[in-house]
Amino acid sequence: MARSEKKAARNVVSMPALSATPASVNPSSADVAKRAFELYCERGRQHGYDLQDWLQAERELYAAGADTAA
Repeated sequence: MARSEKKAARNVVSMPALSATPASVNPSSADVAKRAFELYCERGRQHGYDLQDWLQAERELYAAGADTAA
């Protein structure tokens, strides 16, 4: 290897490692809200279950993201 090639090789900056948690695992608030609304509609639009719908939507979307990331 020529001297100039060795010098150039030392000046290479490596890319940081990718995060272990891809963005697809973290659904947006809009995605969660959409799924929570779907759950609300599936239940016959009964009021009083907003928190349960939101948490269920998060669980589903996080699980779906983890499946695609694996």
